[in-house]
Amino acid sequence: MITTPKTKAPTPGRVLLQNITWETYERLLNEMGHQRNTRINYDQGLLEIMTPLLEHEQPNRLLSRVANAVAEELDIEILSAGSTTLKRPDLEKGSEPDSSFYIKNESLIRGKRTIDLKTDPPPDLVIEVDVTSSSIDREGIYAAMGVPEIWRCDRGEVKFLQLRSGNYVETEHSLAFPVLPVTEVAKFLEQSQTVGETTLLKAFRTWVREQIQAEAQ
Repeated sequence: MITTPKTKAPTPGRVLLQNITWETYERLLNEMGHQRNTRINYDQGLLEIMTPLLEHEQPNRLLSRVANAVAEELDIEILSAGSTTLKRPDLEKGSEPDSSFYIKNESLIRGKRTIDLKTDPPPDLVIEVDVTSSSIDREGIYAAMGVPEIWRCDRGEVKFLQLRSGNYVETEHSLAFPVLPVTEVAKFLEQSQTVGETTLLKAFRTWVREQIQAEAQ
């Protein structure tokens, strides 16, 4: 019996398809290629295609720059994996995060052209920005893959989430960068509405240096 895919009513920038096989998902990824402005998430038959909007990309880019800036100031090696497709055929789950980073496991991924989660670790940090409601549980996908940390921005509200016993819990400080509290990141994100990114990132770097100096005393 052939099951006809069902489409749920889309929200702006998103479309959700039901009853999609893993093979169809894989074929769609291959046919659409990497040079596209859409992101595709899959969870056991549900397939979501998202086209990022400006209000989505702006906080994503800023949070990514924050992660890179704090890594540089702390002299920590970091590998930016961007929206690399993360997939586990055995779990029938796949996702393309807004941004992702290898930090603790950077040395294990350095120089690789592709990531195979059967043998490679998942990113140490994933950034997800939501400006519209999603019908796919992306946190559940990342938890199943073992992603240790998510920075989530939901309609302007920033949360740091850490994976503990298979579930994500909110924390006050970043797991990858313990010096970094979520309150400070939230403040900088709010200031981005009225301050240019260059000025904002300079101020952020100054703040990080002050924290490093304070800890060294």
